[in-house]
Amino acid sequence: MLTKEEAHGFAANWLAAWNAHDLDQIMAHYDDDVDLVSPVVVQLLNAPEGRVTGKTHLRAYFQKGLEAYPELQFVLKEVLWGLNSVVLYYANQRGTHTGEYMELSPERKVVRVVANYSG
Repeated sequence: MLTKEEAHGFAANWLAAWNAHDLDQIMAHYDDDVDLVSPVVVQLLNAPEGRVTGKTHLRAYFQKGLEAYPELQFVLKEVLWGLNSVVLYYANQRGTHTGEYMELSPERKVVRVVANYSG
């Protein structure tokens, strides 16, 4: 079972990697078989299903996102946790909000992400 401390530690490390735009550190949080669903995938990859599967494809997607939004910065608002999942709720540099539901493997790597946005 995921503890509050583990969830908050994961969130802090995840956020620091994104705010540093350190793709290697970002990718360290994800499992090889990760599955991500997001409306941003539709926009950036022109993929109507909004899905990226596998760490290699996810890395390419994140690289494209970092290039498209060089000013990207996140401010963590809330961390919610469950048995083997977290929800990170944060604001970006434009002031819009995101909630990402992440299922974690026993090794605490993200295996599934569903991203939701405020606008």
